[in-house]
Amino acid sequence: MPKKVDHHQRRELIAAAVMRVVAHHGLGAASLRTVAAEAGVTGGMVQHYFPNMEAMLDFAMQSARARYGERMEHALAALGDNPEPTAVLEAALIALLPRSKEERADGRVALAFMSHASTKASATRQLREDNEGMRALLADHIRTARGGSAASLADPPDQDASRAAAALMALTDGLGVHILSAELDAEDAVGILRHHIALVLA
Repeated sequence: MPKKVDHHQRRELIAAAVMRVVAHHGLGAASLRTVAAEAGVTGGMVQHYFPNMEAMLDFAMQSARARYGERMEHALAALGDNPEPTAVLEAALIALLPRSKEERADGRVALAFMSHASTKASATRQLREDNEGMRALLADHIRTARGGSAASLADPPDQDASRAAAALMALTDGLGVHILSAELDAEDAVGILRHHIALVLA
Protein backbone atom coordinates (compact mmCIF):
# COMPACT_ATOMS: atom_id res chain seq x y z
CA MET A 1 0.00 0.00 0.00
CA PRO A 2 1.39 3.44 -0.89
CA LYS A 3 2.36 5.59 2.04
CA LYS A 4 -0.17 8.30 2.85
CA VAL A 5 1.31 11.77 2.50
CA ASP A 6 0.36 14.51 4.95
CA HIS A 7 0.35 17.50 2.60
CA HIS A 8 -0.32 20.06 5.33
CA GLN A 9 2.64 18.72 7.32
CA ARG A 10 4.88 19.10 4.28
CA ARG A 11 3.71 22.66 3.75
CA GLU A 12 4.45 23.40 7.40
CA LEU A 13 7.90 21.80 7.01
CA ILE A 14 8.65 24.12 4.11
CA ALA A 15 7.19 27.15 5.93
CA ALA A 16 9.42 26.41 8.94
CA ALA A 17 12.41 26.31 6.60
CA VAL A 18 11.40 29.69 5.14
CA MET A 19 11.28 31.17 8.64
CA ARG A 20 14.70 29.77 9.55
CA VAL A 21 16.25 31.21 6.38
CA VAL A 22 14.64 34.60 7.00
CA ALA A 23 15.57 34.61 10.70
CA HIS A 24 19.25 33.94 10.03
CA HIS A 25 19.85 35.56 6.64
CA GLY A 26 16.98 37.97 5.94
CA LEU A 27 14.05 37.88 3.56
CA GLY A 28 16.25 38.53 0.54
CA ALA A 29 17.99 35.18 1.09
CA ALA A 30 14.75 33.21 0.78
CA SER A 31 14.52 31.47 -2.58
CA LEU A 32 13.16 28.15 -3.80
CA ARG A 33 16.71 26.78 -3.76
CA THR A 34 17.74 27.99 -0.30
CA VAL A 35 14.43 26.97 1.25
CA ALA A 36 14.61 23.50 -0.31
CA ALA A 37 18.14 23.05 1.04
CA GLU A 38 17.10 24.22 4.51
CA ALA A 39 14.07 21.91 4.52
CA GLY A 40 16.11 18.96 3.25
CA VAL A 41 13.81 18.40 0.29
CA THR A 42 14.07 18.84 -3.46
CA GLY A 43 13.29 22.04 -5.26
CA GLY A 44 10.66 20.11 -7.18
CA MET A 45 8.83 19.28 -3.96
CA VAL A 46 8.85 22.94 -2.91
CA GLN A 47 7.41 23.96 -6.28
CA HIS A 48 4.81 21.19 -6.06
CA TYR A 49 3.36 22.80 -2.94
CA PHE A 50 4.18 26.42 -3.74
CA PRO A 51 4.25 27.39 -7.43
CA ASN A 52 6.05 30.66 -6.74
CA MET A 53 7.79 32.65 -4.01
CA GLU A 54 4.73 34.74 -3.20
CA ALA A 55 2.65 31.65 -2.44
CA MET A 56 5.43 30.27 -0.25
CA LEU A 57 5.90 33.54 1.64
CA ASP A 58 2.14 33.96 2.11
CA PHE A 59 1.86 30.53 3.73
CA ALA A 60 4.95 31.16 5.86
CA MET A 61 3.44 34.45 7.07
CA GLN A 62 0.27 32.60 8.07
CA SER A 63 2.38 30.08 10.01
CA ALA A 64 4.29 32.88 11.74
CA ARG A 65 1.02 34.54 12.78
CA ALA A 66 -0.23 31.21 14.10
CA ARG A 67 2.90 30.87 16.26
CA TYR A 68 2.24 34.20 17.93
CA GLY A 69 -1.40 33.29 18.41
CA GLU A 70 -0.49 29.99 20.06
CA ARG A 71 2.06 31.70 22.29
CA MET A 72 -0.51 34.20 23.49
CA GLU A 73 -3.19 31.54 24.00
CA HIS A 74 -0.75 29.52 26.12
CA ALA A 75 0.13 32.59 28.22
CA LEU A 76 -3.53 33.42 28.82
CA ALA A 77 -4.48 29.81 29.58
CA ALA A 78 -1.76 29.72 32.25
CA LEU A 79 -3.65 32.43 34.16
CA GLY A 80 -6.45 30.00 34.98
CA ASP A 81 -10.14 30.82 35.36
CA ASN A 82 -11.37 34.40 35.86
CA PRO A 83 -7.98 36.16 35.83
CA GLU A 84 -7.67 39.82 36.77
CA PRO A 85 -7.81 42.18 33.76
CA THR A 86 -4.35 43.54 34.62
CA ALA A 87 -2.91 40.01 34.50
CA VAL A 88 -4.52 39.45 31.10
CA LEU A 89 -3.04 42.67 29.72
CA GLU A 90 0.42 41.80 31.01
CA ALA A 91 0.31 38.19 29.82
CA ALA A 92 -0.98 39.05 26.34
CA LEU A 93 1.59 41.78 25.69
CA ILE A 94 4.57 40.07 27.33
CA ALA A 95 3.87 37.03 25.14
CA LEU A 96 4.64 39.22 22.12
CA LEU A 97 8.10 40.22 23.37
CA PRO A 98 11.03 38.20 21.94
CA ARG A 99 12.58 36.95 25.18
CA SER A 100 13.94 33.49 24.32
CA LYS A 101 16.26 32.50 21.47
CA GLU A 102 13.34 30.97 19.57
CA GLU A 103 11.18 34.05 20.16
CA ARG A 104 13.95 36.35 18.93
CA ALA A 105 14.16 34.33 15.73
CA ASP A 106 10.39 34.63 15.34
CA GLY A 107 10.69 38.36 16.01
CA ARG A 108 13.18 38.84 13.18
CA VAL A 109 10.87 36.89 10.89
CA ALA A 110 7.87 38.98 11.94
CA LEU A 111 9.71 42.24 11.21
CA ALA A 112 10.75 41.00 7.77
CA PHE A 113 7.26 39.79 6.94
CA MET A 114 5.63 43.02 8.15
CA SER A 115 7.87 45.02 5.85
CA HIS A 116 7.07 42.68 2.96
CA ALA A 117 3.35 42.73 3.72
CA SER A 118 3.23 46.54 3.65
CA THR A 119 3.51 46.38 -0.15
CA LYS A 120 0.66 43.87 -0.57
CA ALA A 121 -2.96 44.90 -0.15
CA SER A 122 -4.19 41.45 0.94
CA ALA A 123 -1.44 41.01 3.55
CA THR A 124 -1.88 44.56 4.81
CA ARG A 125 -5.59 43.93 5.25
CA GLN A 126 -4.91 40.77 7.25
CA LEU A 127 -2.41 42.58 9.49
CA ARG A 128 -4.93 45.35 10.07
CA GLU A 129 -7.62 42.83 11.02
CA ASP A 130 -5.22 41.09 13.42
CA ASN A 131 -4.28 44.40 15.03
CA GLU A 132 -7.91 45.46 15.35
CA GLY A 133 -8.76 42.20 17.09
CA MET A 134 -5.84 42.56 19.49
CA ARG A 135 -6.71 46.21 20.18
CA ALA A 136 -10.32 45.30 20.94
CA LEU A 137 -9.21 42.57 23.37
CA LEU A 138 -6.84 44.90 25.20
CA ALA A 139 -9.31 47.79 25.26
CA ASP A 140 -11.99 45.56 26.74
CA HIS A 141 -9.71 44.54 29.61
CA ILE A 142 -8.52 48.12 30.10
CA ARG A 143 -12.12 49.24 30.56
CA THR A 144 -12.80 46.40 32.98
CA ALA A 145 -9.63 47.09 34.99
CA ARG A 146 -10.63 50.74 35.25
CA GLY A 147 -13.92 49.72 36.80
CA GLY A 148 -16.15 49.70 33.73
CA SER A 149 -18.10 46.77 32.37
CA ALA A 150 -16.64 44.54 29.70
CA ALA A 151 -17.74 45.48 26.21
CA SER A 152 -19.97 43.09 24.36
CA LEU A 153 -19.08 41.90 20.87
CA ALA A 154 -21.62 44.36 19.46
CA ASP A 155 -20.41 47.23 21.63
CA PRO A 156 -16.95 48.50 20.58
CA PRO A 157 -14.60 49.70 23.33
CA ASP A 158 -14.74 53.41 24.13
CA GLN A 159 -12.34 55.64 22.27
CA ASP A 160 -10.04 56.36 25.22
CA ALA A 161 -9.52 52.66 26.01
CA SER A 162 -8.96 51.95 22.32
CA ARG A 163 -6.27 54.64 22.13
CA ALA A 164 -4.64 53.27 25.28
CA ALA A 165 -4.66 49.78 23.77
CA ALA A 166 -3.11 51.07 20.54
CA ALA A 167 -0.40 52.85 22.55
CA LEU A 168 0.44 49.68 24.48
CA MET A 169 0.64 47.70 21.25
CA ALA A 170 2.96 50.28 19.70
CA LEU A 171 5.10 50.29 22.85
CA THR A 172 5.32 46.49 22.77
CA ASP A 173 6.38 46.54 19.11
CA GLY A 174 9.04 49.15 19.86
CA LEU A 175 10.37 47.24 22.86
CA GLY A 176 10.57 44.13 20.70
CA VAL A 177 12.71 45.95 18.13
CA HIS A 178 15.06 47.21 20.86
CA ILE A 179 15.42 43.67 22.25
CA LEU A 180 16.23 42.33 18.78
CA SER A 181 18.85 45.04 18.22
CA ALA A 182 20.41 44.19 21.62
CA GLU A 183 19.78 47.74 22.86
CA LEU A 184 17.52 46.52 25.65
CA ASP A 185 17.50 43.50 27.95
CA ALA A 186 14.32 41.42 27.70
CA GLU A 187 13.59 41.59 31.43
CA ASP A 188 14.06 45.37 31.40
CA ALA A 189 11.56 45.50 28.54
CA VAL A 190 9.08 43.49 30.60
CA GLY A 191 9.54 45.94 33.49
CA ILE A 192 8.95 48.94 31.21
CA LEU A 193 5.84 47.33 29.76
CA ARG A 194 4.41 46.56 33.21
CA HIS A 195 5.12 50.13 34.30
CA HIS A 196 3.21 51.57 31.35
CA ILE A 197 0.30 49.19 31.85
CA ALA A 198 0.09 50.46 35.43
CA LEU A 199 0.12 54.07 34.16
CA VAL A 200 -2.67 53.30 31.69
CA LEU A 201 -4.81 51.82 34.46
CA ALA A 202 -4.05 54.49 37.07
